[in-house]
Amino acid sequence: MCVLSKFHQATMDQARSTITKIFNGEPHSYTRFNLTQNMEGDNSHVEMKLSSDMDEEVGQNGVGAHLSHNSNHKSYMTSKFGRTPKNLCFMLAAILLIFIIGYLIGYMVHRKKDFPVSCEARVEMSEVPVVHETGAAPIMAWSDVKNAFAQKLSTSNFQVAFSEVSSDNHRAGSSGDETLADKVIKKFQEYGMKTWTDEHFIKVQDRPPFVSNKIIFKNGKEERPEGFLAYSANGTVKGTVLYAYYGQESDFRLLRVRSINMSGRVMLVRAGKISFAEKVANAAKMNASAVLIYRDPADYPSEATTHLFGHVHLGSGDPYTPGFPSFNHTQFPPAESSGLPSILAQTITAHTATSILRQLGGQDAPEEWAVFYKLGNESDVITVEVNNVLTEKKINNVFGVMEGFVDADRYVVIGAQRDAWGPGFAASTVGTGVLLEMAGSISKMLKKDGFKPRRSIVFASWSAGEYGSVGATEWLEGYLSSLSTKAFSYINLDGIVAGHSGFKVSASPMMHSLIERTLKEVSLQNKAVSLFSQFGKGNWESNMLEPLKLDDAAYPFIAFTGIPSLSFRFTSGNLDYPYFGTLMDTQERLIAVTSNQHLQLAEAATKFAGHIVLRLVHDHLLQMDLLKYDKIIRTHVAQINRKINTVRRMQPNLVPTSVQWLMSASGSYSRASRNLMKDIQNSDLSNIEMCRIYNDRIMSVERNFLSAYVSAKENPFRHILLGSGPHTLKGLSNHLDALRTKSPEADVDQFRNQFALATWTIQGCATALTGDMWSLNNEI
Repeated sequence: MCVLSKFHQATMDQARSTITKIFNGEPHSYTRFNLTQNMEGDNSHVEMKLSSDMDEEVGQNGVGAHLSHNSNHKSYMTSKFGRTPKNLCFMLAAILLIFIIGYLIGYMVHRKKDFPVSCEARVEMSEVPVVHETGAAPIMAWSDVKNAFAQKLSTSNFQVAFSEVSSDNHRAGSSGDETLADKVIKKFQEYGMKTWTDEHFIKVQDRPPFVSNKIIFKNGKEERPEGFLAYSANGTVKGTVLYAYYGQESDFRLLRVRSINMSGRVMLVRAGKISFAEKVANAAKMNASAVLIYRDPADYPSEATTHLFGHVHLGSGDPYTPGFPSFNHTQFPPAESSGLPSILAQTITAHTATSILRQLGGQDAPEEWAVFYKLGNESDVITVEVNNVLTEKKINNVFGVMEGFVDADRYVVIGAQRDAWGPGFAASTVGTGVLLEMAGSISKMLKKDGFKPRRSIVFASWSAGEYGSVGATEWLEGYLSSLSTKAFSYINLDGIVAGHSGFKVSASPMMHSLIERTLKEVSLQNKAVSLFSQFGKGNWESNMLEPLKLDDAAYPFIAFTGIPSLSFRFTSGNLDYPYFGTLMDTQERLIAVTSNQHLQLAEAATKFAGHIVLRLVHDHLLQMDLLKYDKIIRTHVAQINRKINTVRRMQPNLVPTSVQWLMSASGSYSRASRNLMKDIQNSDLSNIEMCRIYNDRIMSVERNFLSAYVSAKENPFRHILLGSGPHTLKGLSNHLDALRTKSPEADVDQFRNQFALATWTIQGCATALTGDMWSLNNEI
């Protein structure tokens, strides 16, 4: 019998004894107390008899015989006692005692929430701290959670998973892509998850089916590359070659310093450093007519005749439905993304590029590039012809969800690209296999170990990732208003195994502390993997952390939707995997690049991602660090302040804008974030509703860094710290550089406008972080 029942029983025994002494008899009544235990969502009934033997009473007197109102019989009280003052006093005392006992019982019933459900928990309360339950999801110690997850993983399981989802042809919208989608959804169903699909009709560019894209250098042999760049402009141009290294803005500045005319030139650039789309966009700013992209053997030690595939949309998603989803049941006006290039773009093999570079004349390349090529002169004429075809495809995103037991409407999303240009073993097969293994392992934890996540986990398999995260972005656009308030994190599994001697992470600054803790935990569980033993050494941020790139599938989640996101991958030092974006991305080549450790690395990657996902759905409070952005904002503000002062010294009347207001907004965010962290530390985190309020305020930070003053159609990546465009703090800094050098694109009025809007975006984020409107009182 539990303590609560014992307490009630003792109370009633005392009452029975007292009444017996007073009345010298047995009370003839039956009472049932219904004690509702809301914390467990069910009813616990405690029945109490106020007679020592109800069955005996019924047998002797008959039910209710003593309650008869027949005038010919005296009442029980009258027959037992006379109507004397002494007896009346006894009756009043008895009534008063019964009232006090009833009051005490009622008081204990109303305090039922303070009593634990089990007797054992109550008995131990004086010896060990009470574990606060949520009411629907009993707390499972974090050590038990991570150990249970690790026990479910096995290297051999990954080999089976990879073989199940491997395919030589699963390009987006193809029958192979649909077959693979069916396999994924069936797996989700086997794991007991709720599943659904998200259908989109998208427009993409593919190679011409009947003609070819062409390259003719000088009067040499015509080249017909098999690779292509989706979303290139079509047509034929003839111009002179100009070698532009990686095609970065800094590279073009070096060429401009040399007074080289870039108008109408065909830029020859190396792959790497930045996305293909950024290279083409930078070249277009220089009035180039076309861009040729190749993989230099120094960066990608692969076959010289390998053909390269990719896209050049400076954005993500379907560029013909910018800012809105490509659902078939909705009518949209004709539109094109502002990120579509206006010039031609084409890939060539390393063999073709090397042949061109050897024949170039003109100036030597800048010393900063550390290469021995010539830049090209007026005689190095080349003809480029692009004939890509715009086609419509139906794609399906596939989802499975494990619903949370407390905040089911808050969820972490973990996803992987399903399609590829060719076999795509490293690009998509590994990520899809890891996604399924993680889903299966967590499903077993729910069924066998009693794990109950507080929040939901959504597993997503995206299509059309090779065309610029089209499937994922269309989903974000379709459910933006809901996802921005309910999805609190995204974990990307694309290309996670691309080497064996290095590890790289790209993530929202709010997740850096969580990443660091996870690296240390996983390293202790994976001592057999030599790479993990290095996680706790040195400065992990300088060794492993890198910015989220425009072509990263996690980028639209954070820069477009305001959802803290994370990508990671094993690498071979500073070298990129040489077969991404080619038809040679096979299992055999990944085995060679990883020294036959691809299965062990896949298991380690699953543990890393799984630890982060489980931590985010296990803890009362989301493990997000608000103070990281404080440091980043201060760094940007200090840089802008220095540049404004420099421009003022050179041109006193050019930039009258004061940096004081930006500094004030930065200070507001600093105080608001620190005050929230202090409030959290001083709060009772066993209070479910309070944790939910704090978590919602934490989730609002990333979302409130999205500028409300720019169009999602024209500038989809609205995040002022991690996005791209003139509205960002980096854009303001670049604009000051343009003002300092008197660049043609510099515009003082535009700078002032963007400066004011960025300032108020930071101030607005601080205001939202502070809390209720009536609590502000100008405190920040």
